[in-house]
Amino acid sequence: MELQYWIWIAVGLSFSLYIFIAIRSRASSTGEFYVAGKGVPPIANGMATAADWMSAASFISMAGIISFNGYDGSVFLMGWTGGYVLLALLLAPYLRKFGKFTVPDFIGDRYYSNVARAVAVFCALIVSFTYIAGQMRGVGVVFSRYLEVDINTGVFIGMLIVLFYAVLGGMKGITYTQVAQYCVLIFAFMLPAIFISLMLTGNVVPQIGFGAAGSDGVFLLDKLDGLHGELGFHEYTTGKKSTLDVFFITAALMVGTAGLPHVIVRFFTVKKVSDARKSAGWALLFIAILYTTAPAVAVFSRTNLIETVSNQPYKTLPEWFGKWEATGLISYDDKNNDGRVQYLADPATNELNVDADIMVLANPEIANLPNWVIAIMAAGALAAALSTAAGLLLVISSSVSHDLIKKIIKPDVSEKGELVAARLSAVGAVMLAAYFGINPPGFVAATVALAFGLAAASFFPAIVMGIFSKKMNKEGAVAGMVIGVLLMLFYMTKFKFGWFGGGTEKDWWFGISPEGFGSFAMMVNFLIAVVVSKFTPAPDQNIQELIENIRNPNDE
Repeated sequence: MELQYWIWIAVGLSFSLYIFIAIRSRASSTGEFYVAGKGVPPIANGMATAADWMSAASFISMAGIISFNGYDGSVFLMGWTGGYVLLALLLAPYLRKFGKFTVPDFIGDRYYSNVARAVAVFCALIVSFTYIAGQMRGVGVVFSRYLEVDINTGVFIGMLIVLFYAVLGGMKGITYTQVAQYCVLIFAFMLPAIFISLMLTGNVVPQIGFGAAGSDGVFLLDKLDGLHGELGFHEYTTGKKSTLDVFFITAALMVGTAGLPHVIVRFFTVKKVSDARKSAGWALLFIAILYTTAPAVAVFSRTNLIETVSNQPYKTLPEWFGKWEATGLISYDDKNNDGRVQYLADPATNELNVDADIMVLANPEIANLPNWVIAIMAAGALAAALSTAAGLLLVISSSVSHDLIKKIIKPDVSEKGELVAARLSAVGAVMLAAYFGINPPGFVAATVALAFGLAAASFFPAIVMGIFSKKMNKEGAVAGMVIGVLLMLFYMTKFKFGWFGGGTEKDWWFGISPEGFGSFAMMVNFLIAVVVSKFTPAPDQNIQELIENIRNPNDE
């Protein structure tokens, strides 16, 4: 059967499943819309959290970055996995004990201020929109190749699908849809990895295979280092980034994870605190399957790409090359007119440009795997992008309807009115997200990394000090969040969009990249918050009692 038929079958069946679940799980109350009625079993919540967490950045882009950057790409593995552990162990039980609907809910109540709540809403919207841009871009990349439509058209198709089940089911529909999406995405990611590991090393376990020797007796990593050396690239197992920048990027990804509102809210959906701990453990297990496989996929795809394309006659390249070339994500420019593809590190002589976001998606095709495996990969990539996009849409809609309208603008709004506002907010959010998906500030993982930096600069200090410091007051928290997020926004727009005079890598402050600057902005947030709190009144006794109650995260 032709590849296109397999793709339509795989994508069609998976989309039908998501829509069926959404219809069966539609929300009828605000509690179901925001937190799924707080009745989700731990293992289902763990699986849904894993799907929410493993976005297009994890599925599509992370292995691609590692594939191109080698050792330097490990910051994403270290930062994202470390961050999830930090969130699960340090914050999740306490936030579940608090037991409300959203992160701005916690900020507003803990800091006894609608100003703090409004600032938290602003930060949640900024973080979520930046994050969702990466997801919609990922959807566009998948659709453009596999359904052979324009990237922009792909973004709109994905937007409509997400809008349907996010608006209809809220968190209840999203949760059970994400359970299905996790099953699809993890199967899609692991199947080609196992196939290629067997082909290259004879080892069925990819995590072991990428460190093993190939059929020629040469270890795969040694071979890749050699190939890189021949083409003028730095060795795959060494890095170019400074130790300081690696530290700051890893830290930003870690603390940003712990401050991501769409991940935190997942722990509000279970019945009790002990279930939050259990679901965190399940999620860590489900996440580890993909994250330990990603380095192997990176090595396999990089090796296969170089051996298949480098110094080969352009006219004899496999069919997959032309397919991806049509999307604009691979381009070939025959600078010396010899008809051969010169893939070199030197930009002056290099004739091949490959978008990092295609490496995982193209991997089964490069390895010449069966068409049905390629089709499952397409369905998995869409599942990864759509699952996270749905979670982010819910954060945006709940921030507007619950925290802005219900808690600040119109406190007497009926539950029905609030539910309508939540759904209308989701419609507006998905339209804006589509725009960012069409005009992203970078490739998927880089865009997502910026969202983590924003979360680190804004939410993390306020949440941590809100739980572990009785002396932190509203003035300190608000000042810290405002200065932290504005500083990060300034740095991001300056070096990513060229605003405020722009600048190059040489102009980075202290040599810190925009992806890592969230750590610096977070430290500024902490400093400002502590200093301001020293010169302003301490929280009232009732707030002190709230903190004491939260600090004892036992079941109610």
